[in-house]
Amino acid sequence: MIPAAFDYVAPTTVDDAVRALSEAGEDAKVIAGGQSLLPVLRMRLATPSKLIDLGRVPELRGVREDGDKLVIGAMTTHYDVQRDALIAEHAPLLALTTNMIADPQVRHRGTFGGSLAHADPAGDLPAPVLALDAEMVVRGMDGTRTVPAAEFFTDFFTTALRPGEILVEVRVPKTTGWNAHYEKFNRVAQAWSIVAVAATVRVDGGAIAQARVALTNMGATPVRATSVEQALVGQPATAETIRSAAEHAAEGTSPPTDGNADAEYRQHLARVLTSRAVSAAVGA
Repeated sequence: MIPAAFDYVAPTTVDDAVRALSEAGEDAKVIAGGQSLLPVLRMRLATPSKLIDLGRVPELRGVREDGDKLVIGAMTTHYDVQRDALIAEHAPLLALTTNMIADPQVRHRGTFGGSLAHADPAGDLPAPVLALDAEMVVRGMDGTRTVPAAEFFTDFFTTALRPGEILVEVRVPKTTGWNAHYEKFNRVAQAWSIVAVAATVRVDGGAIAQARVALTNMGATPVRATSVEQALVGQPATAETIRSAAEHAAEGTSPPTDGNADAEYRQHLARVLTSRAVSAAVGA
């Protein structure tokens, strides 16, 4: 199908983008890489009056250090995150995850911030960002505010972004020296996750000193597997310890039932994939 008619604007600064969004009103849409929005427009599931293209705003791209955090511009592509040296050193979980997003074509066009703002519960990035305790920096006409990842995803395809606000960057605490793994289960290559697990672990002297685990597609939003984390910390980094801790993975989850899997099977997958993800991270 052909999208409905709309006005188009391509600002060159964040301030101009925020102003354009505010002036356009509730019917406007922001486009980043377009990998999620364009199919929706073509099917006329959305008919915005104006499309605000962030592709010409250079300040929204790139990765930089800021003390003990990495700052990732919202318009940084998955491909650039995947290959960035700072990401590889200080946030290896993100490098591993972006390597598994869709296919090379999508990774070259899709953007880090666009995926997070889309908030698909089956999307690959929300769970790792949650596991890493990242912060979302958003800007609107009233200024800039910071939203923790734990508060950013609020429901299916819904975030804490207010009308007129744009996600401008993501601040990720460094996990230098941590091991990480993203374990994804899907029916065919490049498909959405039926369930996936993001795990990053710091091992010290053969014991698990810190652990962060989050689940993809186990509810309306990404889920932090805090019971697993608590069961891992302070324990030896052995296969037996990890299998035991992974049995807690489905606690507190509300997975969907759909054509790919029912809720019970997803809970089973969460336990199995958590064990695999943590084991791969620590080399057990």
